[in-house]
Amino acid sequence: MSEILPPDASLFSRLRAITPARVGLGRTGVSLETRDLLDFQRAHAQARDAVHARLEAAALAASIAEMTGGSVLRLHSAAVDRATYLQRPDLGRKLDEASRASLHPGDWELALVVADGLSALAVERHVPPLLRELLPLLEGWSLAPITVVEQGRVAIGDEIGAALGVQLSVVLIGERPGLSSPDSLGAYITWDPRPGRTDAERNCISNIRAEGLSYSQAAAQLGFYLTEARRRQLTGIALKEDSRLLKEG
Repeated sequence: MSEILPPDASLFSRLRAITPARVGLGRTGVSLETRDLLDFQRAHAQARDAVHARLEAAALAASIAEMTGGSVLRLHSAAVDRATYLQRPDLGRKLDEASRASLHPGDWELALVVADGLSALAVERHVPPLLRELLPLLEGWSLAPITVVEQGRVAIGDEIGAALGVQLSVVLIGERPGLSSPDSLGAYITWDPRPGRTDAERNCISNIRAEGLSYSQAAAQLGFYLTEARRRQLTGIALKEDSRLLKEG
């Protein structure tokens, strides 16, 4: 019979230095040590709170308007409250009637849509500093008024983009919280946004936060995707494959 070796504590220490994943947790008998159990419960509570938190839409819209010097439109999905939003994903993908009526087409190329998604915390923390990095890279683009959407999901950007008549939409949205990241922000880029677009027709940049992809890195990737999307007139799987080839070249 082969000998069962004890865990290598130094290996676990090295792994924990490079990942937030829970590796090499201590045991007392068959149970986790109290320290690790409490840490897990804390992380779970943070993730749960992030999902249920309400976006401070007025404050966020005011902050963006002050930064950009332009108008910011506040919109709402067809999900009337958070409980409905979590139970009916379909309602989070479309606007309510009042919001739909407030949008009109214009001579714009790009729509920036901010939606709470599954982590309002991520949106409040990371959208303003990301926009500070991104907006200077969009000089020369014709931007529609930025929209802030409550109870929104990714696909709501399709309806907004179609209503505004833009070529491209970018949805900045709170991602589903994990046990190590309750405040991760995602960005979804869609060419010719319109209802019925699939996820395969989008490009996604995820894990935008202090402990993940930095604001400057995320802005640079967004700038790249937007430039290539306009040049190629597409987004999604094909553009992602092309971007890899371009980087290798």
